[in-house]
Amino acid sequence: MLTKIYGSAVFGVEATTITVEVNIDKGIGYHLVGLPDNAIKESNYRIAAALLNNGYKIPGKKITINMAPADLRKEGSAYDLTLALGILAASNQIKSENIGKYIIMGELSLDGSLQPIKGALPIAIKAQEEGFTGFILPKENAREAAIVSKLKVYGVDNISEVINFFDKGEQIEQTIVDTRTEFYKSLDFPEYDFADVKGQESIKRCMEIAAAGGHNIILIGPPGAGKTMLAKRLPSILPPMTLHEALETTKIHSVVGKIKNMGLMNQRPFRSPHHTISDVALVGGGAYPQPGEISLSHNGVLFLDELPEFKRGVLEVMRQPLEDREVTISRARFTVTYPSSFMLVASMNPSPGGYFNDPDAPVTSSPAEMQRYLGKISGPLLDRIDIHIEVTPVPFEKLSEDRKGESSVDIRKRVTAAREIQTKRFQELENVHYNAQMNTKQIREYCKLDNASKELLKNAMERLNLSARAYDRILKVARTICDLSNEENLNGNHISEAIQYRSLDREGWLG
Repeated sequence: MLTKIYGSAVFGVEATTITVEVNIDKGIGYHLVGLPDNAIKESNYRIAAALLNNGYKIPGKKITINMAPADLRKEGSAYDLTLALGILAASNQIKSENIGKYIIMGELSLDGSLQPIKGALPIAIKAQEEGFTGFILPKENAREAAIVSKLKVYGVDNISEVINFFDKGEQIEQTIVDTRTEFYKSLDFPEYDFADVKGQESIKRCMEIAAAGGHNIILIGPPGAGKTMLAKRLPSILPPMTLHEALETTKIHSVVGKIKNMGLMNQRPFRSPHHTISDVALVGGGAYPQPGEISLSHNGVLFLDELPEFKRGVLEVMRQPLEDREVTISRARFTVTYPSSFMLVASMNPSPGGYFNDPDAPVTSSPAEMQRYLGKISGPLLDRIDIHIEVTPVPFEKLSEDRKGESSVDIRKRVTAAREIQTKRFQELENVHYNAQMNTKQIREYCKLDNASKELLKNAMERLNLSARAYDRILKVARTICDLSNEENLNGNHISEAIQYRSLDREGWLG
């Protein structure tokens, strides 16, 4: 008897429906075709034990299973449940009239219990698009899939529940998630709050500007100055995600299996990889391409602590994604694209010893060591970082104060208001949503200077030996400062403040 049952494969952040055809005929043998990987080929051992421990068995006949489309590579153990039910239906051990109305996925343990799968959300979205009645999957993934409101989602713990659902009509409790309630959960109590940061008012102001304009930022300061503490609090002042952004972000994290027992992600991600990370782990890839850290940071913050300690090649492969805001990974048979629109926050010591420019600490690094240390950061990478700010240690008087600083919630209100101004300004442009995304043409249009401001910028570039690449960055940042002030036109105050945020362009740093 021939039975068709449906599963799904995830490529990039999109799913493709897989038709599993199970045919049982006279003879003996077990033949699995359709480009399955080793994890799928080994499934017959798991399936046999799981069925036996639940009162069923694999029939002693010739079993042929085809996973279509046959030219598409299938991977992972998530097809165990699909294959097991297909075998039971084809051998008439359970009723099969409704089995083709559902997408069915899950990894089997030997006792028949189900282990979580990856990519439940994109699979659920595809199932809804193609008109399936429901999606049966492990209970740990049910809330994630139930974000798709027009699809019936059934989370199960054991294969016996699914067998009884199809064979005996026993009901499985449907998982229902109110997507909008999940999305609008209060964000007024962030885990990391700027109110906890003592002193550093100028750095907080700089972080506010970076958040308001979506600018990449690098913090330069000695160990213990608070660089990491400040970076961790940046997501708390970014504007709340839109529903579209939340769905996009959740899909990416779903693909790598990071949404167990969770619904919609409503907080911006913060990723902080170690400096020993490989280029594949950062950008994404592998034999079966997976998202890297920059895609997991999509719509959030990627923090690279101790930037010069990262391998030069790792930093260089990040340049193109920073520009295009997406990563394309090509293989012989297919190409996948992952979104990667994130804010880059980097930190570094000013010298190998950590205390260059600190009047209270001796300089222990030679000029050659300094040049070698700072030379690890290439000019093209710095071109993509709009703000450079020096972070100095907080004096004891500030650390011992009882008074709390301004909260992240209050700062975020100003940031959100500035972003709304930018959204209105760029509403007719397809790929520009905030100031950091402006190209040269748009900078000339939206960052016009009066004669006094031009003269100020000219004098600053000459006296401070600012590089040519600093010019556009200063104008972008000045435009954001202007938006935070709710002013229409740039003036000398905006330019003066923006000039302060180009430390690494000055003579004596990177030359």
